[in-house]
Amino acid sequence: MSQFKFSIITVVKNDEKNLEKTIMSILNQKNFDEIEYIIIDGKSDDNTLKIIEKYKHKIHKIISEKDDGIYDAMNKGIKLSRGKIIGMCNSGDIIYSNGIEYVKKQFQNNCDFVFGTVLRKYLGTEIIKHGYNPKRIYYNFDFATSHSTGFYIKREIIEKIGYYDTQFKCSSDYDFYLRMIKSGMFKGSFTKADELVGEVQSGGYSSSISFYEHLKEETKIRIKNKQNKILIILIFVNAIIKNFLKKI
Repeated sequence: MSQFKFSIITVVKNDEKNLEKTIMSILNQKNFDEIEYIIIDGKSDDNTLKIIEKYKHKIHKIISEKDDGIYDAMNKGIKLSRGKIIGMCNSGDIIYSNGIEYVKKQFQNNCDFVFGTVLRKYLGTEIIKHGYNPKRIYYNFDFATSHSTGFYIKREIIEKIGYYDTQFKCSSDYDFYLRMIKSGMFKGSFTKADELVGEVQSGGYSSSISFYEHLKEETKIRIKNKQNKILIILIFVNAIIKNFLKKI
């Protein structure tokens, strides 16, 4: 049996500016002895690999090779991992020093996955995302606190649900959540509002994708998961209207 309770996976490509703070946030976890740390690099050609080399004696597994997008890299990390619980912390994001301890407390209540409270720093604003309401996923794309730093799941549940679907390049986590919740088989929980687990920065891959590309992929995910077609149309139209009103 693995000694690790948690496997934390960092996906990175050409992010020499932000990677080090992410690495340090994992190494500084109060319960680091229970954590397996994995970095999956997409064959960076800047100084990213030099930064990884600097800490390689504390990183349990490192891969640097071309991939088929961020979710392909995440799948590689999951398949390499040995921890009982798996979480992501993408380059540029951080987990606070007692963040994993907060998550661990929730798993002690016999749940299958946990959404951690996170501080989101998007587009010049800061917002604390907290809680978990499974019903919201059927009509709200932004129902989760955050995938990076804010979502933790037992390995055995991933083995039942399946990995991230790499046909979806910017929203495969949403497809994963939908499959997980729609099954009705698993128990979810969340950390308290004042138990900040991590911090998520804008500027990641999904930030480079336009609103319409996001909406198109989200709609494909809803169709794949056999949501009601009339509801899909209503959600699609509502999203277009809200985006238009936001611009004016």
